Amino acid sequence: MTIVAAQSLAGFFHEAVEDAIKTRRVDATDGAAKYLVALLADYAHPGKPAGDALERPMTLLLDEALHMPDRAERFERLRVLGDGVLYGCGFFGDHFEARGIDLGYLQGLGTRAYGAASSMLTQGDGTDLFGELAQKFGVFVDVVAEVADATIAMGTESPRGLLKVYERWLKTGSERLASALTSHGVMPTRGAKGVLQ
Repeated sequence: MTIVAAQSLAGFFHEAVEDAIKTRRVDATDGAAKYLVALLADYAHPGKPAGDALERPMTLLLDEALHMPDRAERFERLRVLGDGVLYGCGFFGDHFEARGIDLGYLQGLGTRAYGAASSMLTQGDGTDLFGELAQKFGVFVDVVAEVADATIAMGTESPRGLLKVYERWLKTGSERLASALTSHGVMPTRGAKGVLQ
């Protein structure tokens, strides 16, 4: 995989998120964009608490969070669950689908988690970050998926990396990945029924 020099993870992800938002033509507040950058930078560090969000059944985690008596802990669990589902669907949506897990169901869990977190906050300035994340959850999953594709597309320098890009393209059909493949002489095409020609 190609190593890309960046001032910081946050700086790298800021560019990637900004580009993905423009590519997907997403109407997102500056706060939501910054939140996505922080989420991606957090998940890039192994062993961070955010990584624990997907280690147990998500419906159980949501139920536990909703019934947590301590408001601060309830909010934190809801936020972490929403983050985990957002990241997981964006980076590994094809993996979930291959396992027979409905992405709409997962996105519903993430929407519910962020929506419940939003209802716990009172914003005097009219902003509602978690409300925006809940309302546009599917759109933000697409933004994170675009960042994932951009990150994976950087790995075309080795044959193994090129194969990884090709395998992800087969699953997602991403234009960004197709472009990365084409720039290395691989012409990804599909027949009428999604079969490679």
